[in-house]
Amino acid sequence: MRIVRMILLGLAIIIALLAVVGSVVYNRWTRGPLPLTDGTVTITAGSIGTGAQAASINGLSAPVEIIRDNWGVPHIYASTTYDLFFGQGYVQAQDRWWQMEFSRHIGSGRIQELTGANDDVLGQDVFIRTVGWRRAAERDFTSYDEDSKAILRAFADGVNAYILNRAPGELAFEYNILGTFRSINPPIEPWTELDSLVWAKVMAWNLSGNRGAELLRSELIAELGEDLTADFMPEYPFGQKPTIVQPEDLPISDETLTAAANEAGIVGVSTTLAGGIRPTDALFRENHSLGSNNWVISGDLTASGKPLLANDPHLGIQMPSIWYEVGLHCTEVNDVCPYNVVGFALPATPSVIIGHNDYIAWGMTNVGPDTQDLYLLKINPENPLQYEWNGEWRDMTVHEEVIRAGGNAEPITIQVRETHLGPIINDNQLGEDGLPQGFNNEDPMAFKWTATAEPGTILKAVGLLNRARNWEDFRAAARFFDVPSQNLIYADVDGNIGYQTPGNVPIRAVGHSGLLPVDGTTDQYEWKGYIPFDDLPRILNPERGYIATANQAVVPLEYYEQLWEKLGAEFGEDSNYFISQEWAYGYRGQRIVELLESTGPHTAETIAAIQGDNKIIGAEELAPYLSSLDMGGAPFNEARDWMLNWDYQMSMDSAQAGLYAYFWVQLGEAIFRDQTGDLIGPDEGDQGMWTVYLLAQEPDNAWWDDVSTADAQETRDDILVRAFKAAYDQIVKEQGENRENWAWGKLHTATFVSNPLGQSGIDLIENIVNRGPVQAGGGADIVNATGWDYGSGGFTVQSLPSMRMIVDFSDLTLSQTMHTTGQSGHPFSPHYGDMIDSWRNIDYHPMLWTREQVNGAAASTLVLQPGG
Repeated sequence: MRIVRMILLGLAIIIALLAVVGSVVYNRWTRGPLPLTDGTVTITAGSIGTGAQAASINGLSAPVEIIRDNWGVPHIYASTTYDLFFGQGYVQAQDRWWQMEFSRHIGSGRIQELTGANDDVLGQDVFIRTVGWRRAAERDFTSYDEDSKAILRAFADGVNAYILNRAPGELAFEYNILGTFRSINPPIEPWTELDSLVWAKVMAWNLSGNRGAELLRSELIAELGEDLTADFMPEYPFGQKPTIVQPEDLPISDETLTAAANEAGIVGVSTTLAGGIRPTDALFRENHSLGSNNWVISGDLTASGKPLLANDPHLGIQMPSIWYEVGLHCTEVNDVCPYNVVGFALPATPSVIIGHNDYIAWGMTNVGPDTQDLYLLKINPENPLQYEWNGEWRDMTVHEEVIRAGGNAEPITIQVRETHLGPIINDNQLGEDGLPQGFNNEDPMAFKWTATAEPGTILKAVGLLNRARNWEDFRAAARFFDVPSQNLIYADVDGNIGYQTPGNVPIRAVGHSGLLPVDGTTDQYEWKGYIPFDDLPRILNPERGYIATANQAVVPLEYYEQLWEKLGAEFGEDSNYFISQEWAYGYRGQRIVELLESTGPHTAETIAAIQGDNKIIGAEELAPYLSSLDMGGAPFNEARDWMLNWDYQMSMDSAQAGLYAYFWVQLGEAIFRDQTGDLIGPDEGDQGMWTVYLLAQEPDNAWWDDVSTADAQETRDDILVRAFKAAYDQIVKEQGENRENWAWGKLHTATFVSNPLGQSGIDLIENIVNRGPVQAGGGADIVNATGWDYGSGGFTVQSLPSMRMIVDFSDLTLSQTMHTTGQSGHPFSPHYGDMIDSWRNIDYHPMLWTREQVNGAAASTLVLQPGG
């Protein structure tokens, strides 16, 4: 008996020890990465880290104070520019290090190296290396002035001061999981200026490009012909949907700008930069699911008599948020430290991307200019490193790229061939063995993109915006805002409102629409230059009292007539000066304008109501074609009548919205799938809305016919009835007959997924790092733009308003905002997901501004103290 007791005692001790060890490990893994936010940290100048992972940092000149509020939003106070951006790098590394680490690996095509061998990831790495984001970032760095380089360096020093004295597991929970289950233990490399610049390239890629549209249009023309393709991809509805710049805003010229400036009391507006510096000459698309809204209202239309500025950028859903809210405050604003600004940063970059300072506020949406082209090449059969150009063979540049996988996998080496038009984008396609197959000499295509064609200066533009004081400073900053081109809106403390299109917008040769791949064997289709900055669209103090942008066409067609007349002598009268020929089709813009003009006088509350508006105009347009049809029986007719007795708001609690969403999917399937197979299907966005609306006006259009029914010729009404009946049957089958279960929010949910662990396939891990699902209102190309893609995720949210901001010039302390998830990237932080409910319910928190406000809301204070 005594032996049994001894054994049981021993087992109990072992279990207790294991529990203790497990508890220690668990706490180290989950709590260890949480940063210190209260107290003092001494920062010593000199070398930090060891070996290849070492970096040298400059010392702080004075203490840096970091005050966080109850949302975890930091306000950084410093006495010099270096100290301020050092503090920003330190803080963003504290809260978002894994996101930053993942960001630089994406930008450099090193995802597999960080996360482990995977065929899908290998393909992404190969593509990124081919396009050359990192190579382009290296070229960008050479074009930056010393002040901009100093900010990048200070930010990098702050990041390194935090990361290089810590083990990976002390920085992020993700390292512990990957190291344990995937045997991936990457060393923590020092952060560099290029790591920030390369993330700017990633954002440019996400917000650029019609490469995919060119290829799709080419395939559709080959399959269906030009007429059906034109019906599927119609032109922008000028005259029926709004443009940003309206006819009364024309002409765009220095004379009209000066007149508006003089009327507003702005003196000395010039078309050159401060100090008489002029940027290099004129050498110096929107993924529409990633659109955005912004608008600015003059005091003539507000209750306070002062401007209101609103912004909500639409980007892909992710965990944590793509944005990091921050305040950057010089303790004394002077030439040594000229910053006092709050707003939103990208975690991997310094400065505030969107926000306000003491004098101005600015917001951004994507312009979506056509900045990418594909060129069809001919390779020398005797030499794969030469291509034909104007009747001669021209040498390529070859870049050797080594792609390393995590764990013990062997590295893979590829060769990237680059022409003067750009890299050959379809080399090194993965074969059946999952490995790159080398050169493609059968149908090679060179890829030209403004972000890699010339050195960029985007982060310089952002720095200048942060310290701009007036309209002239704002435009001077915008000159350097090259890629991605953004609709920049403006307001200032003097009551002015304005707008500027910046960016490198190519001027194409005659016959080069930019809509299809073109011959790359001659100079016939080379770009001729870029539209000069002073000829790009801009507005100052329009009489209507507002400016609204939502990725719709920027200008009316009259603008191009003026441009052809002005630039014809230099670039050719028959050149293509179009900013783009593919836009969001104006639904969000239309609704915003309707609400701006029909509600008011405007306050922060009316702006919030607009940002949360869920009306789907496409359903309202289509309703008359449904209302009088016999749907094939009483149950279907009753359901149709019930559905149309609706305010067209895709609200969370709307059951009619749920049925309409099912109908829309079935309608897209019935119209397009029979003729295109897997090439195209239902389009939940604005292109689908406008295309179907136009087709509805042509009941015998060939798209309505179901080519799979050889003995019948279907028309519009046949397909509308078929789609509605199928939708009704489907929703009853999947959601039941109780219509309360059809509520849109029950179907349309948002799950915030962390990379890469959130897609690991292991429920335990996914439940730790992901948040949701939660119900959401809105939908694609609705003002509350929670986009979905039925083909890839059903009705679940794929893109969303990544933050909402309202700047109130009646009193900047009344400004308010909210982003999607939370300030922290640590799954066990209370600020990892504490914004989600507020975000989906269109609630806001104060955008703290004055030192008194910040002190009053302080939840913690960290001081970075200079060392000896």
